[in-house]
Amino acid sequence: MPSKKSSRPNWLAEQTVLSWDPLGLIAGVDEAGRGPLAGPVVAAAVILDELKPIAGLNDSKKLSERKRDLLAQEIKAKALCFSIAQASVEEIDSMNILQATMLAMARAVAGLRLKPVKALIDGNRIPKLDMIAEAIVQGDAKVACISAASILAKTARDALMTTLHDQYPQYAFATHKGYGTAIHLDALRVHGASPVHRRSFKPVVALDTEARHRQSGMGL
Repeated sequence: MPSKKSSRPNWLAEQTVLSWDPLGLIAGVDEAGRGPLAGPVVAAAVILDELKPIAGLNDSKKLSERKRDLLAQEIKAKALCFSIAQASVEEIDSMNILQATMLAMARAVAGLRLKPVKALIDGNRIPKLDMIAEAIVQGDAKVACISAASILAKTARDALMTTLHDQYPQYAFATHKGYGTAIHLDALRVHGASPVHRRSFKPVVALDTEARHRQSGMGL
């Protein structure tokens, strides 16, 4: 009897791992910013040049800010090509953070100047791509091209959040990059949510409501 067809979306389906890799370019793909309460989710895709090795590549979270910045410059100078893309706060709120992350990854791969024959994705989910793809759990610490993508995604998003800090200094985005730190939660409690906060995230909704009630009680 044929098995019942899965109702899961295609991009969530597990792909068969090949015992061989096709000849051609391999891209590493990773994201930054799934957990924060504010700002977009950013993804990067990188095709490294085997003739120009880069020392010190690792999961971006295990590197200091200075080391990440230096490696990001080296990656951009030595990689065959790279692409950085994002999914907006509006897209995160409309489709949920997982789907928005997959969208940002797909955009990063599509933006590569050279088309890879295979994409290696950090994590256990695969975005919808028009090429062979393989998900690798903790790939950002195991595979050089994924590590490079991790670094580019992280540094790009950090720079973007620093820019948002200039627009909304009351939230201290330059300090916490949108993550739910005590400073950030206190700012939300006082000021409510800004246009760049993810209103589909429960802490944002709760604290924004609290701030509005307080302001209303103060006659604001």
